[in-house]
Amino acid sequence: MSSWNSYIKDFVSFLKIERSLADNSVFAYQNDVLKLRDFAIAEKLEVKDIRYDHLNLFIKELYDLGLSARSQARIISGVKQFFHYLLLEKELESDPSELLEMPRIGRKLPEVLTIEEIDLLIATIDLSTNEGHRNKAILETLYSCGLRVTELVNLRFEEIFFDEGFIRVIGKGNKQRLVPVSPSVQKEIGIYNEGFRRHQSIKSGNESFVFLNRRGAKLTRVMIFTIIKNLAERAGIKKNISPHTFRHSFATHLLEGGANLRAIQEMLGHESITTTEIYTHLDQHFLREAIISFHPRSQE
Repeated sequence: MSSWNSYIKDFVSFLKIERSLADNSVFAYQNDVLKLRDFAIAEKLEVKDIRYDHLNLFIKELYDLGLSARSQARIISGVKQFFHYLLLEKELESDPSELLEMPRIGRKLPEVLTIEEIDLLIATIDLSTNEGHRNKAILETLYSCGLRVTELVNLRFEEIFFDEGFIRVIGKGNKQRLVPVSPSVQKEIGIYNEGFRRHQSIKSGNESFVFLNRRGAKLTRVMIFTIIKNLAERAGIKKNISPHTFRHSFATHLLEGGANLRAIQEMLGHESITTTEIYTHLDQHFLREAIISFHPRSQE
């Protein structure tokens, strides 16, 4: 797949020299095309193999990750510029992106929180209460690991491997995946476990669950929704958010930061023809490096 890197390198030179674009613009275009490259490599496609249907599948995957319509449009613009350049250079006989349509900006997509909004939500938590550190650990885990709410409430201590830097998640269809866990999540779960959780009476059968209510039983999905709704109201955030919003924010912030599209799909446990095959081939060390490099919570 070396042709991708060669074409992208030449494209970047063209943007800098021929079009005299600013460094930030060049970087943005390059980042957009790199996302397409990662998709194409996973599909075993060279540059000249790309067709309209492939690009449509690529865009669908961006949508499935919860990327905003505006961000999708920017990426499509970068991809179009890339293929237009290849056409000018006579590297292609036709432009596979010519008929691609920009997403309607008004199209309803999952809500995504900014990093600032997530920080504001967490700052709103009252850490003087018994439940405060638990709630902070919950939000950090949702955002830093991209978990579904059911995966969060069912998380057990025997599925956490802090020394290795992973948690084992039991997802849909009882499928298991390993998700890198950031130092901030490890810290908050440790504080919660040593404080609130250790000094409460735990109901029989609930001993291994990480997150418990004040009566010592496993938290319910509804309770997680309630915690987040109350924090959003106190923080003055008007977006219609839920636990799943943190999952979409996790994916969006990683993708916009430059993380590999396939690695994000693997960490989310998305079900599709392509991702199930990728599961057996992705190196777990690579997944950890991806989240450590690109997730905002790993930059502290």
